[in-house]
Amino acid sequence: MVLLHAADDTPEVLYSPGLPFSWPELQAMAADGVLVRFAQRGFLPPGAQSTPRLRARAVACALPAPVRQRVVAGRMTAAWIFGCAPEPDRLALLVDANRRVSSLRATRGCSFHEVKLGPFDVVSLGGILVSSPLRTAVDIALHVEAARALPALQAFLDTPALGIRTGLLRRAVEAVPRLPYRKTALATLAALE
Repeated sequence: MVLLHAADDTPEVLYSPGLPFSWPELQAMAADGVLVRFAQRGFLPPGAQSTPRLRARAVACALPAPVRQRVVAGRMTAAWIFGCAPEPDRLALLVDANRRVSSLRATRGCSFHEVKLGPFDVVSLGGILVSSPLRTAVDIALHVEAARALPALQAFLDTPALGIRTGLLRRAVEAVPRLPYRKTALATLAALE
């Protein structure tokens, strides 16, 4: 069980396998209506509101501690954390190009992407590093097929608190040096206008 406190100091509770309940116990409580399945391996009390911190915590709980400390939740996983996409089947995890990824590859249910991360590309949320909203939107435009990218990008644009505007996103994609996906990403962004 993970207990977080929201900005208004109300507790946010996320149950995941471990202490105090095992995976079968959590599934049984969900079947009885005591808990509601929230993420692949996370459960909330009925009526609890999903928040970015809880979604980030659910991602953190799905990863072994040594892996959690070496990765950044990115792409569609970060979009889900920010409330701009459905929960992905596989966690998209970014690893700074300066770190070794070979030891992480055995982690199940994850895809790893070696990238260069700048100081403004990550935020800490719910016990894990997450790519910032702008970095997430740029990565989605560049690396996710248009059918999945367009709804997520529109959700980013429709959520003022994330600070993403069409012009800013376009300039950020244009600033990416020599990527073969840049033209496709700009075409995807043009479909949003």
